[in-house]
Amino acid sequence: MKAESQSRIFEAVPGSLEPIRDFIAAFATANDIDKKKIFKLCLAVDEISSNIMSYGYPLADIDDGTIQVTIGYQDKQLKVVLEDHATPFNPIEKSMPTPEDLMKPVEDRPIGGLGIFLARQSVDLFDYEYKEGKNRNIFVVVID
Repeated sequence: MKAESQSRIFEAVPGSLEPIRDFIAAFATANDIDKKKIFKLCLAVDEISSNIMSYGYPLADIDDGTIQVTIGYQDKQLKVVLEDHATPFNPIEKSMPTPEDLMKPVEDRPIGGLGIFLARQSVDLFDYEYKEGKNRNIFVVVID
């Protein structure tokens, strides 16, 4: 029987990126999700998780942060929610690179924003909310 949703808490350290990807991929595979969609979802989650680990918790001066990953499948939508207690940061408000920026050589591009851009482009819906003292990054992939 396929699970409707699962949740796990991971340490907010780079060594958790692979276990987070594995957790998402295992759930998605068990629900017969296309491998290409799984790859793109994992890319998006990886980018935002990396930002939480690299910037969110250090800015909050928290050394032992965690990321709760909840994944669910319902109504032809695969949804992943990342929750953390790091410094509030809304990636939707971050300005995205322009097409002109993306055409420039790497050394001439503005610093930052490319990971968020990749995350937003890799899923059908990306949303954010700050609720009950937690950042909530929400990723949705529509299944045909």
